[in-house]
Amino acid sequence: MDYVSALVPPVVMAVFFIGLIVTIVKTQGGANKAKEDAVVDAVLANAEHTRQTPRDTDA
Repeated sequence: MDYVSALVPPVVMAVFFIGLIVTIVKTQGGANKAKEDAVVDAVLANAEHTRQTPRDTDA
């Protein structure tokens, strides 16, 4: 019976991990995809603009 108690935690973790991956794959796209893409594009554009803007070093 020791082998059963040794195998249960990895099997349970594997089942939950597979469920997580399936959920992530199923929720890709959909109605909110355009909204999410727009938010990511805005954040990336803001970060790129901030990185390229020279600082005023007059102190």
